[in-house]
Amino acid sequence: MTQRKPPGVPFEGWVDHQIHEAEKRGEFASLPGFGKPLSNDSAPYDEMWWIKAKMAREGASYLSPVIECRKEVEDLPASLSQVMSEAEVRQRVSDLNKKITDLLLMPPPGPPLGIKRLDVKEILREWRRARDSGR
Repeated sequence: MTQRKPPGVPFEGWVDHQIHEAEKRGEFASLPGFGKPLSNDSAPYDEMWWIKAKMAREGASYLSPVIECRKEVEDLPASLSQVMSEAEVRQRVSDLNKKITDLLLMPPPGPPLGIKRLDVKEILREWRRARDSGR
């Protein structure tokens, strides 16, 4: 614990003194990231950077489960354009259908889901069409 600031010493000078003493004791030498460059230092400043970094470390999402599921359904065709096998397409659609079913059976608080389970055969048909037209 730090000492109290003596009377008559300016606040900035006292803080600088405390930092200097801690540096002498080596208290900053073992901090994580010491001597390493800052990550993504060319990105524009974001006030919420520390919250986003914490959520990424914790694997948390800032979207509600319903909105996250809607976004996955919306992004599905674009994500399937990179898939090379029919089995993987089926697996991704099956995983998404399981999420949809879970959200329909036990809806979380918030907006309703508003989407139905996906038709695997229709999605496979569209995937094949897109794959064949790209050749």
